Amino acid sequence: MKICWYDQQQLGAVVDGKVYDVSAALEALPPARYPAAPGDLLIAHLDTIRAAVERLLPTASSKPIGEVRFLSPVANPGKIIGVPVNYIDHVTEANADQATFTDRYKGGVKEQGLFLKAASCLVGQAEGVSLRFPERLSHHEMELGVVIGKTAANVSQADAMSYVAGYSIALDMTVRGPEDRSLRKSVDSYAVLGPWLVPAEDIADAQKLDISLCVNGELRQKANTAEMIIGIAEQIAWASSYYTLHPGDIIMSGTCAGVGQVLPGDVMYCEIEDIGAMTVTVQSTWG
Repeated sequence: MKICWYDQQQLGAVVDGKVYDVSAALEALPPARYPAAPGDLLIAHLDTIRAAVERLLPTASSKPIGEVRFLSPVANPGKIIGVPVNYIDHVTEANADQATFTDRYKGGVKEQGLFLKAASCLVGQAEGVSLRFPERLSHHEMELGVVIGKTAANVSQADAMSYVAGYSIALDMTVRGPEDRSLRKSVDSYAVLGPWLVPAEDIADAQKLDISLCVNGELRQKANTAEMIIGIAEQIAWASSYYTLHPGDIIMSGTCAGVGQVLPGDVMYCEIEDIGAMTVTVQSTWG
């Protein structure tokens, strides 16, 4: 069973090609108080929500996946963490084209460190990517999205995977240029997550998943998560050594070679083994 947000902010369970409206499961969440605890309330209580969903499924209304507008499966992330140049072929690609990638950023992920994207740039599949700076290059970067499930600070690499709530498909969109990476990657709609959240226990090995991205039917990116320079567990341990991770925080775990420009009207088709696929449109200049 996969969890999603869809249409008019309804909570959905994805089962056998259908999306079931299980919004009533939200009644199982504890009442929100101000100031709220850090993190996404639903992700923090995911086990409780899933139990409530199971009770609702037999009588829940449904519609086919193709008739649903998928929103981000995480509604309120505290932060989005980026893992740059985390595949050898992308390191080579970036170093060979400093005119595009700039000479501010050289070497692999261990030399460059992690970065943050603004949570305000997060959208779902149905919302698509809107180009705010049409005169500049905007590139797609296909990644495995890792959603943190519980508070993590200074966790060990050995324990790190126990802090994962689940996985989604992620697009780390970026405007190329000389500015700091976090600025260029935090444009509204430049983080796409979806189409749903697959619970961690439903993925046998997140470090052995095929990933691919096509633009207008042309294959641009293809890799396996086994090719990462630093794996998911090390990413979590490293990030948590600098700042506390909270439920709903998202790690975009790095992209492979083949990143490229997108233009208004382009259609990106992203697929990750054992997770699914999402289609994301690129829209005209942001208003």
